[in-house]
Amino acid sequence: MKKSLSLGIALSCLSVLVLNAQESNTEKPAEAALLSKSLPVVDTVELKQIQQSLNKEMKGNPSKPDQKVFLFKEIKGDSTTYNLKDRKYAAKIDERWIEELTTGTLYDSISALVDDTEYEEVNYPELTTETLKKRLADLNARTPFNIEYNPSLENVIKGYLKRHKPTLERLMGLSEFYFPGFEETFDKYDMPLELKYLAIVESALRPRAKSHAGATGIWQFMFGTGKLYGLDISSYVDERMDPIMSTEAAAKYLSKLYEIFGDWDLALASYNSGPGNVSKAIRRSGGRTNYWNIRHHLPRETAGYVPAFLATMYIFEYAEEHGYKPQKPDINYFETDTVRVKEMLTLQQVSAYTGVSLEEIQFLNPAYKLDIIPYVSDEDYYLRLPVTALGPFVNNETEIYATAKEEMKREEETLPEYLEVPSSVTYRVRSGDYLGKIAERYSVGVSQIKRWNNLRSNSLRVGQRLILYPTKPVATAGATAPAAKASKKYVVKKGDSLWTIARKFPGVSAENLKVWNDLSGNSLKPGMTLVIAN
Repeated sequence: MKKSLSLGIALSCLSVLVLNAQESNTEKPAEAALLSKSLPVVDTVELKQIQQSLNKEMKGNPSKPDQKVFLFKEIKGDSTTYNLKDRKYAAKIDERWIEELTTGTLYDSISALVDDTEYEEVNYPELTTETLKKRLADLNARTPFNIEYNPSLENVIKGYLKRHKPTLERLMGLSEFYFPGFEETFDKYDMPLELKYLAIVESALRPRAKSHAGATGIWQFMFGTGKLYGLDISSYVDERMDPIMSTEAAAKYLSKLYEIFGDWDLALASYNSGPGNVSKAIRRSGGRTNYWNIRHHLPRETAGYVPAFLATMYIFEYAEEHGYKPQKPDINYFETDTVRVKEMLTLQQVSAYTGVSLEEIQFLNPAYKLDIIPYVSDEDYYLRLPVTALGPFVNNETEIYATAKEEMKREEETLPEYLEVPSSVTYRVRSGDYLGKIAERYSVGVSQIKRWNNLRSNSLRVGQRLILYPTKPVATAGATAPAAKASKKYVVKKGDSLWTIARKFPGVSAENLKVWNDLSGNSLKPGMTLVIAN
């Protein structure tokens, strides 16, 4: 975002090939009709009038070529027509995959998996000790990590294979998008490519993951460490949530830790708990520097951290042998590219102008906290798009920025001097409501509403309560603030976690419990009473 994020010559060539292929194809009438229905609505007819004004200005200046209308809404009687120029929208990303990319359930699952790592003997006859010893020896020989066999690691691996296959299989599918970029960065710094598995343990590959301590993003940087390694963190932007920029910072930080300890296992442990805790564990173990010898002197979370990393590496590397069949992503990292933004834009506007779904735009640009790309004269901010949408965007930049500016101006004029944005509202579904309508009203995405309320489908029922987090001031008719009334209560027992409690109540997630009970972290105490809302 502060530097060019180009993916290099290979991606540029791919962009050209895809765009040339677009221009050479012609759509069938039926396909064009379906396309027009799938395009998002630009919420004012004046958009066409603005463009006509721009065209008239162009005609008055012969030195400028004529420009085509890039998108307009035209109403004739009861019918509405949408038109998108210079854009052959090849295929919409699969909605279920977008939900998979943006869901928080994987983060809850991986957090519980690391926290609840056990070392007791696990009965898993499908993997013999001899086979595991041979495979670990092979991994140990081809990586710089200490992956020598020990019974504790065997039990962790067998426990994951026996109890967590669905979670790891989903993460394998998600990794197909992120891992190429991680490998590219680690290769640039001459670091072990297997460090990519660390992002699984840290965040379950969720760009907007935030821990109870405030660590944020795929690589879980604290505020101070993120700033130290050059990440921009402001009211609008948090580069800890940008997969490319944060991976660059993680590579630099891990390199420095390896330089200090000279051992990758200890570097990983210090990445999780800090170099000070690792040096104290070395002293308390009598000067030993093997991770397995100092593990009992590390914080509980870190004690399970490196075994979780090694077990994840083993399962990913031997996924085929264990019958894992992950779903492949419908979008590839190398099929996206960036363009520097020259004026302020909202992600909703980008979606409307390009025809790319808002959920996909949000997924590709997670660092913009308010779904707004700011414009600052001495900063560079970038928009990431599928390569099939990038060319049309660049071709229509002048019109896009002019239209966006006019829309924002009109919006500012209609707002009162001050409107407070509630942190959350509870919306009661009324007759005629549907997710898209509610999402547009509160300036949020459909996938966000589904995630906040743990909805598995788009179906709603009249009277149903939805928890919403608006991104801008809105009228709140039909909504009450801030939270729904409780219908159940749960008393926390010893050994409970948010994740295990949520599983006891259908349709409830760990994030729901945190919102309903005003919890800033994941810590629970036996005897605590939790509210379970309707």
